[in-house]
Amino acid sequence: MHVSVLYKEVIEGLQPKSGGRYIDGTTGAGGHAFGILESSSPKGELLGLDRDPSALKVARERLKEFGDRLHLRQASYVEMENVAREIGWGAVNGIILDLGLSSLQLEDAARGFAFKHEGPLDMRFDSATPITAADLVNGGSPDELADILFKFGEEHNARRIVKAILKARPINTTQQLAAVVAATVGGKRGDVHPATRTFQALRIAVNGELDAVEKVLPLAVGLLAVGGRLAVISFHSLEDRLVKNFFRREARDCLCPPEQVVCVCRHKASVKEITRKPMTPSEGELRSNPRSRSAKLRIVEKILLA
Repeated sequence: MHVSVLYKEVIEGLQPKSGGRYIDGTTGAGGHAFGILESSSPKGELLGLDRDPSALKVARERLKEFGDRLHLRQASYVEMENVAREIGWGAVNGIILDLGLSSLQLEDAARGFAFKHEGPLDMRFDSATPITAADLVNGGSPDELADILFKFGEEHNARRIVKAILKARPINTTQQLAAVVAATVGGKRGDVHPATRTFQALRIAVNGELDAVEKVLPLAVGLLAVGGRLAVISFHSLEDRLVKNFFRREARDCLCPPEQVVCVCRHKASVKEITRKPMTPSEGELRSNPRSRSAKLRIVEKILLA
């Protein structure tokens, strides 16, 4: 059974209670959702969202014991406000966003997320998404591809990799692409495969992940009841930076520059930071699940506007 990253920390951080309403915006296989429903027994409810219909199928089976306390919908987390309204919910008591890939997605070769499995260069969370990773790799201009690799993968060898990709086109499988990158920039960087940043960048571009994170954070805070908590797990620096900066900004009463003597922005703090520094996996979790090594958990609590 798939075990969600930072499971204990998320459940303790959200503090689920009976009668509460909770949203898992990235349900995946249902690990965090299970913990929230179990901890909020007997009357807590959970709305689980995911863009991936195959993940929802697994989650529905795993969580069936909770009956009508569970509501599952195929939707992006940026749609959480509308979906919550559709099921008659107003403010909620907790929201979890796990921004990483699930083991189900990584281990399914047909999804094309992982370079250790030979599969099509797909990388879409939802098959209705019009553009695949193969479309970008084989149809993108040199500048477009280099921008994707540098911006979304922080890959400093972007231009060299793109030049190799252009020579090797068409590239239609995961291991084809991984081999091209490895031949261009060399072997492993420590424990990290040289194609890791390239795959990350393409996945983010295909699914519009960073735009979605920027959109969902204010939506999620707006949906919380006073005292409700938002927990976000990120897996790379781009996501974590977005989350950290948003949480820091929304925890401040004034956003004016330091030289501004009198506040003119009129901004009021809407949250308090529960985790000033991100929580990371324990040594035990790292041993049992090496994929959790880059996970960072940040939590805020909604406060009453002054």
